Amino acid sequence: MTEHDPGGHLDPTKPQALEGITVVDFTHLLAGPTCTRMLADAGARIIKIERPGTGDDTRQTGPFADDGSSEYYRLANIGKESIALDLNDADDMALVRSMIRHSDVVVENFRPGVMAALGLAPDDLVAEHPRLIVCSISGFGQYGPMHQESAYDTVIQALSGVMDATGWPDGPPTRVGTSISDIAAGIMGYCGIVTALVARERTGRGTTVDIAMLDSTFALMEHGLMDALGPRVHPTRLGNRHPFMYPFDTFECSDRPIAIAAGTDRLFELMCSALGLTHLRSDERFATNVDRCANHEDLKTVLEDVLRTDTSEAWRGLLIDAGVPVGVVLNVDDTRRLDQIGIRGMIKEVGGFAVPGTPLKFGTWDSVGSTIPAPELDDCGDMLRREFAPRPDA
Repeated sequence: MTEHDPGGHLDPTKPQALEGITVVDFTHLLAGPTCTRMLADAGARIIKIERPGTGDDTRQTGPFADDGSSEYYRLANIGKESIALDLNDADDMALVRSMIRHSDVVVENFRPGVMAALGLAPDDLVAEHPRLIVCSISGFGQYGPMHQESAYDTVIQALSGVMDATGWPDGPPTRVGTSISDIAAGIMGYCGIVTALVARERTGRGTTVDIAMLDSTFALMEHGLMDALGPRVHPTRLGNRHPFMYPFDTFECSDRPIAIAAGTDRLFELMCSALGLTHLRSDERFATNVDRCANHEDLKTVLEDVLRTDTSEAWRGLLIDAGVPVGVVLNVDDTRRLDQIGIRGMIKEVGGFAVPGTPLKFGTWDSVGSTIPAPELDDCGDMLRREFAPRPDA
């Protein structure tokens, strides 16, 4: 198998999958902009509507590059066109309506009811434009007893169960080290929109799409839900240990931890052979996966006694050669330097800055993603005002 790009995934001359799709983007902060950034990477045209004067709140949120621009804003808004509009101004709203009339998709992540108050209720927009797709991303969705509550990523992590599931048994619930609820909702928004576009091709009908951060994060809780919905067991924090397979954990080496996933009988045998611990295969404490889970503390002690005698990279090489899934625990600053990341285009340069690439790799379509820098506030305003100027007969 070649180590390079056999499908030409990073060939920028390939056409883009969503070329010709126009999106009016009312989103701000992270969940909504993640969704529209993914649409931009797939080739859609994204018209980002921002507040005059200040724009998206993340423009004022660090970390900041040497030129004073926000990395937070940049990473979520690559490939978009910015126009500053006052949504309480009649002329600006007329322009917005003209944009919507000529678009395929509208994405917003206001609190439920805000779009209706602006005269842009999602159901009404679809009724007026039957092929339109309107995606709303919010903390709790467009209905339910909590739908009007404010939500940020940490709040949703707390409510969803993911925070309680993260950390060590004797430690406090811990926020996952990335904005997983925002990102999950953005990805779900992208999935919903693309699904709706496919359905529109078949039926000619648009639709609303209702995405909740709580729904999106709750849906990720597969291990906890297996316990809670099946045997009705109250899940508890396990640290880095898998709840149903062992060894499936992180282990200390002489320098830094290593993650080993040898949860089947065959992988356990391969691991024991690679580590010079073949006698463990006949130890009744570790005879089956159920036994290994029950005696995980004893097994971890035995494994770490050996693993601490050499470096994580040395053990990684031995275990990979043996066919055992393994990975050194890295800081993301180390991960970004991996050849695997570079070869798959997961770091690219846009506008003189390094930014993440798209994880979607297509055989037929461009997989580089957008190479257009995140916009300055209102940088396309004049052009967009000319293009979508309302016509008297419209």
